[in-house]
Amino acid sequence: MTPQRVTLITLGVADLAAARAFYARLGWQEHGESQEGVAFYQMQGAALALFGRDDLAADQGRPGAALGTGAVTLAQNFATEPEVDAAFEAALAAGATTLKRPEKVFWGGYSGYWADPDGHVWEVAMNPFWPLADDGSLTLP
Repeated sequence: MTPQRVTLITLGVADLAAARAFYARLGWQEHGESQEGVAFYQMQGAALALFGRDDLAADQGRPGAALGTGAVTLAQNFATEPEVDAAFEAALAAGATTLKRPEKVFWGGYSGYWADPDGHVWEVAMNPFWPLADDGSLTLP
């Protein structure tokens, strides 16, 4: 077993239908195995799930817990600054909220942040120190 891995990221959402619609506008395609109450999206080597917040809290064994957002950032890295800008604008067109427009940053790269309708924070970035494979995957140098 490889202990350093994440195979599924689950985001708690207030309105599953609205979240599904947002990610569809963003260009994400829901996996055919999605079930009532949860939506799955295949990613490179992992999956993303959208799950109602109340149902997620109950599934975690803490029914009624108030699940928050914003303490974790999901990131997409790109090879160029124009690709970052295009991804950022696509998110805004899909209904995301601007947190920080893409700009050159102190660590030598270029990045910006947006939030989905449930407040989940996404970063779009170009890191000149992390080359990406042709398929967009990242292996730390």
